[in-house]
Amino acid sequence: MAIDPDLEDIVPGFLENRRHDVIALQAAIHSDDFKTIRILGHRMKGDGGGYGFETISTIGAALEQAAARQDHPSIKRLTAELEKFLGTVKVVYRR
Repeated sequence: MAIDPDLEDIVPGFLENRRHDVIALQAAIHSDDFKTIRILGHRMKGDGGGYGFETISTIGAALEQAAARQDHPSIKRLTAELEKFLGTVKVVYRR
């Protein structure tokens, strides 16, 4: 994934925060905390594209919608998709 080099100092922290979000999402799923899932999804939807990660924005938007529907299967699937993305993404800074 090619990212703007101006973001090189902050992208690692952004991705680490999304890894923390996965943990928070898993806890929220376990406790049926759809409000937290909706908030996390909304934040990812807004922040992902600004950092060059449209996939995170897309997953965030879908999480937000799934939380509004209280759709456990979709939330679980999307959380797993986010976790997989974060575990496999390779960041390259455009020069």
